[in-house]
Amino acid sequence: MNHNFESLEERQLSTTEYFSNSFLRVVEDEVVLPNQKVTKRAVVHHPGGVNLIALDQKKRLILVEQFRYSVGMALIETPAGKSEPGEDNRVTAARELEEETGFRAKTLKSIGRFATTPGFTSEFIENFLATDLEAVTDGLKGDDDEFLNLFFLTKEEAWQWVESGKIVDFKTVYGIQYLTLNNLW
Repeated sequence: MNHNFESLEERQLSTTEYFSNSFLRVVEDEVVLPNQKVTKRAVVHHPGGVNLIALDQKKRLILVEQFRYSVGMALIETPAGKSEPGEDNRVTAARELEEETGFRAKTLKSIGRFATTPGFTSEFIENFLATDLEAVTDGLKGDDDEFLNLFFLTKEEAWQWVESGKIVDFKTVYGIQYLTLNNLW
């Protein structure tokens, strides 16, 4: 293993695009490493997204269940959504919370961001703590291809679901840890 390089940056020499759609782009780049050797890096370019850690008035975590085709199963997750071009993440977060749960947050606080899987994707997710929720009857409609079930979990239930493997989504586990470490429930 090589240690103590002045710069760890890898410099792109060329790129080949293999796939592109309305929000993803898959490329393979040829790069120069810090030791001047040349190698290839595959990257899935993603616009990023938001993650909502939403607590209702009874201090229960609101989760959604939806089928995730890429893993072949329904996952129980915190509400989330991809960033739209030119849209502030706070606006995205408010919209996604309403579309996926039927709630609006009076308080929506950004609590940092993380790289989801930096080994192959450019995606960052910004996390929001959503509190002081109110149910809306005139709420925004969700996406036509999105089918969801709602869950409201206490701290004990959430940890049981993580430990039993019923919750396996990373951003959701992060949300549960955040609430626990900050004594928010």
